[in-house]
Amino acid sequence: MKNWYAVYTQPRNEERAYEHLARQNFEVFLPRYLKRRSHARRVNTVPAPLFPRYLFVSFDASDAGWRVIRSTRGVIDLVRNGVDPAPVPDDVIGEIRRRSDAEGFVILAKHLDLKRGARIRIDTGAFSEIEAIFEASRDEDRVIALMSLLGRKVVVQVPIGAVVPA
Repeated sequence: MKNWYAVYTQPRNEERAYEHLARQNFEVFLPRYLKRRSHARRVNTVPAPLFPRYLFVSFDASDAGWRVIRSTRGVIDLVRNGVDPAPVPDDVIGEIRRRSDAEGFVILAKHLDLKRGARIRIDTGAFSEIEAIFEASRDEDRVIALMSLLGRKVVVQVPIGAVVPA
């Protein structure tokens, strides 16, 4: 039975490890996002790993073929629980993929660029699966939303990570 596992890579070698693992026919997942970078008075966006020095690979731990991962270029080791590789829950991988755009880049909540009046859905917490209207960003971690609760419009503050566009 295949599970996902986290692979610890050499510094700035996530892409190299990804390529070499894929060549060995492993299913590999390297979540990336568009990072804003400024250099010499220029601001641009560049792809960057969501988890620097980590990527995910799927394999069956009962099959000895996974042991070649440790000797793959760019890889240091698997994240382990004692001597055994520690599995990553499928729903974690699924959630990261669900938050990815058509080009495969993960959309971070702070990059949603929501406008006042935009319809949003609260994804986690006490108000999970409730739709609301975006009012404003309170700070980098919270948004203010207007939701219908018990027949009235109520203003709530929600963690920005719990918000997705509706």
